[in-house]
Amino acid sequence: MYIQYTMDQLFLPMDLQEDIPQSHLVCLVNAAVNRLDEAYPGGGRDSYHPKMLTKVIIYAYTQRIYSSRQIAKSKISLNLVSLPK
Repeated sequence: MYIQYTMDQLFLPMDLQEDIPQSHLVCLVNAAVNRLDEAYPGGGRDSYHPKMLTKVIIYAYTQRIYSSRQIAKSKISLNLVSLPK
């Protein structure tokens, strides 16, 4: 139903979570979004997981990045995708 993404990547660095301190804002965003219920039924073409996209958008907004093009150019998605689901 969703495009698969994995936290256990095979490329270096193996575990990016070790490089992100627990006090970093991205860890707070990750924990908050993971507590949300999934209510999206899906349908149509496979899409990215709604929780992953929500994490990227919320964290980008905290960094004052509001444009989807600027979000795509930034390294924000790399920080969030490296965290556990």
